[in-house]
Order: sequence, then structure tokens, then C-alpha cells
Amino acid sequence: MRRFIAGFFYLPLGFLLLAVASAAMASDPPRVGRTVLAAMEKNLDDRVSRLWDDNPFVLLGPTRGIYLDGYGVVFTTEVNLATGPTMLMHPELTKEEIQRHRQKKLERLPQLMHALRQALVASAVSLDNVPAEQQIVVVAFLSRYPWEDAAGIPLQITLQGQRKKLVEAQHAGAAELDALIHVVEY
Repeated sequence: MRRFIAGFFYLPLGFLLLAVASAAMASDPPRVGRTVLAAMEKNLDDRVSRLWDDNPFVLLGPTRGIYLDGYGVVFTTEVNLATGPTMLMHPELTKEEIQRHRQKKLERLPQLMHALRQALVASAVSLDNVPAEQQIVVVAFLSRYPWEDAAGIPLQITLQGQRKKLVEAQHAGAAELDALIHVVEY
């Protein structure tokens, strides 16, 4: 019975210690502040939004960045490679219109990849609060229309690299930099 009563005494003490530890951890400032992430988000938005003059809706929302302690920084954005033909006057698209739309997207993919690579390296250089061994990741989600032929056009592109290696290779040739960036398309 004494052990049972002693257990009730230590239970509130355990909760108290847990609360104190949680409060102490919550007061620690994040390694990468919101201001720094916002600057990198704007940088990526500016790079992508300037890619094509004929598409005012290339960004379908602002880029979002988050620092994950022990991993690194992840930026996500949603991109519309090409606006679709207007369907107000004729609700049915022709095969030629669908093919032209697809071709435009295929032509723009390399341009987007180049801009994302530049943003990845620029982020690695600017985010000096991120430990050198951690990752910098840029994820672009590509929008699609229900009617389009999306063969060969990914839904998502992820570029990832270790901050230290990206910073060291920033002035290297494109081939060396490409070898350091892990690209996955879904």
C-alpha cells in the first residue's frame, strides 16, 4: 500500500518536471528564423514568376519554407507551367490545342529545373544558420488540367542537396553541381 501511495506522490512531480522541460525547450529560438525563410521564399517566387511573360499565373500560391531540426530546410511551391486554352467559346478542346499545351509544358520543364537549381544553391549560400551537413530541399508541385495529356510531365519535382557541398560547388561547372543535387520526379 505504501508503494501505491508513494507512486501517487511521484506522479505529479513527474508531470511538473515534464512541464518545466517543455517550457525550457519552447523558449529556445529556432535555428533558422522566420525572417530568413521568408527572404528565401520570396527569392524562389521571384525566380519562378519571371520565367515566362505569357503566364501571369505561373505561381499558384506563395512558396513556403520550413526548417526541420536535425534535417534542414524544405521549400515548397506550386507551379503552372502553362495556362490552358480558354474554354468559354468552345468547351471542347481540339487535339491540336491539347498537343500545343503539352508541347509548351515540355519545353518549359528544363527552364523550371534551371531556376529551381539556382534557387537551391542560393538558399544553401544564404542559410548559414543551417548546419553544413543538413539538407536544402526545393519541391515544385506542377499543376494539371483534367483534360491534358500529361505523359512525360511530372506532378512533382524534388531537388535536394547537402548545404556544405552546394556552397562549395556554387562556382563549379554545371556538371559538378548537377552531380551533387539529387533530383526526383514523380
